[in-house]
Amino acid sequence: MGSTDNSAQAGARWAFPAMITGSACLAFGPWLVRLADVGPLASAFWRQALAVPFLLVLAFVVRAPGGKPAGFAGTTLGIVGLTALAGFAFAADLSVWHLGIMRTTLANSTLLANAATFMLPLYGLLVLGQKLSRPQWWALASAAAGVTLLLGRSAELSPRHFAGDLLCLAAAVFYTIYLIAIEKVRGTLQAMPALALATLASALALAPLAASGVFWPQNWTPVLGLAIGSQVVGQGLIVYAVRHLSPLVVGLSLLVQPAISAMIGAWRFGEVPGSLEMVGALMVVAALVIARLPSRG
Repeated sequence: MGSTDNSAQAGARWAFPAMITGSACLAFGPWLVRLADVGPLASAFWRQALAVPFLLVLAFVVRAPGGKPAGFAGTTLGIVGLTALAGFAFAADLSVWHLGIMRTTLANSTLLANAATFMLPLYGLLVLGQKLSRPQWWALASAAAGVTLLLGRSAELSPRHFAGDLLCLAAAVFYTIYLIAIEKVRGTLQAMPALALATLASALALAPLAASGVFWPQNWTPVLGLAIGSQVVGQGLIVYAVRHLSPLVVGLSLLVQPAISAMIGAWRFGEVPGSLEMVGALMVVAALVIARLPSRG
């Protein structure tokens, strides 16, 4: 019993760094989608399909807290259904997000898709009945102000980018549903089995959509980067972390992505952030620190 408690405490201790690292890995996704020589829906499919074999292997290799391979023990029909819901929600998220990435700026695509930052705490407050402490309210306020500053001129809605912006906002809704569903699955399954099943479900859902454009890559590097960097590593760390973190901390941690995307935009597309954007990035970091303080006790 003591060893299990120690394992759980160790898992909780590593959850926050895992969440930040996973979110950072996901920040490179929009750039890879643009680099891919297939259609946006096809790149979403390949991200999921190529990741499935890696995740299935990890599901049997990664050890559970008891010291045994995690595997799929405890999987019931209800868990399969909930995992399928998570997979379908993630397929919808990737579909509309990848379409949005091709229609708006890199900064907009990441920032608007991460509106889950504010939807998750709202879910915790309204559905779970959680009460936010004063520091947590300050963290939300700091995050909101930081995102506003980070948007800058690149997030200014325009007729040309309006459709893409709406698609990315829709992606945030589907991603929130995915995070809520996968967190419930994590009550029964370990991180890798849960992610493997959800990824398989999303790949099956995306398969008929992917044939609508260029399907077979000539250059496999971008789609492999999406599969391994975004899905296996990025989502793997996030699915591991959500079991141990509150909706507020999970939501705020997603804000690491726009900060990194801003740096990629400056390097790759010459979108150099101004002083207000830099202040915004610092406010996001401050929000992450403030959000973490209540759980230190």
